[in-house]
Amino acid sequence: MLIRRAPEIRPAEITPEPLYLGRRAFLSGLAAAGVALTLGERRALAQGLAREGLARDDDTLTPYDVVTTYNNFYEFGTGKDDPSANAKGFVTRPWKVRIEGEIAKPGDYDFDDLVRPYQQVERVYRHRCVEAWSMVVPWLGFPLKDLVARLQPTSRAKFVEFTTLLDPTRMPGQKSRLFPWPYVEGLRMDEALHPLTLMVTGLYGKPLPPQNGAPLRLVVPWKYGFKGGKSIVRIRFVETQPANTWQVIAPDEYGFYANVNPAVDHPRWSQARERRIGEFYKRPTLPFNGYADQVAGLYRGMDLARNY
Repeated sequence: MLIRRAPEIRPAEITPEPLYLGRRAFLSGLAAAGVALTLGERRALAQGLAREGLARDDDTLTPYDVVTTYNNFYEFGTGKDDPSANAKGFVTRPWKVRIEGEIAKPGDYDFDDLVRPYQQVERVYRHRCVEAWSMVVPWLGFPLKDLVARLQPTSRAKFVEFTTLLDPTRMPGQKSRLFPWPYVEGLRMDEALHPLTLMVTGLYGKPLPPQNGAPLRLVVPWKYGFKGGKSIVRIRFVETQPANTWQVIAPDEYGFYANVNPAVDHPRWSQARERRIGEFYKRPTLPFNGYADQVAGLYRGMDLARNY
């Protein structure tokens, strides 16, 4: 996968947002504008988009207004449209991230200082929710492994724990007793170090909206979406497996790993098929959300029906 870094892209090369809704829409937009393309030029454009992360022909981008208005972020409410409605005015500056545990460089990091050393890259990832709906999102961020290398974990660091902001005055959903707040998620160290694991600061080339986890969230594309902790204020490197929130609430339904596995049903519904937002039909769910070639080796020898 070729990832072009922001400084390498000239303004004239940036596709206008209305045309940025997928490969077919992009080519159709050129045709509508009267731009004649040869077959070779069309193929070259399609291949260029694929190099930016669109791995399959059916990976049309989910529109920005859908990505930002249909999502789970229970800190702002349990309805799919609650986050966009209740996160209006959510202030993300100043923002501190406490980083601690089995590392050489613990401390309270200002968000801007934390992300400044890293050039932002755009990656188009499939996003699969355990509720059997999915999206294709162009995320903006940097690999988590780069941050881990900077922090210098010790040999005792086996897992990484991520904690979301606890502030019921600004996050009205936290006033309910639905969860043992704050929200906590975790990864095994080799998962955290995988090149696909992304610390996200934006989407569609724009800063991350509050309803999508501003200013900093985690995206692990081969796992169900609940693994992606949002509005992160603490990162902790630990020796033992953290107790992630959904596993604490419903251990018979949600495990620590949360790898997309169509062969293992949720106790209340099948995971064998999914509905891409904006489509009326369901498609087969792919093992590891279609990233098996890249990540299956992390789980070699594990029983993925028990380690769900």
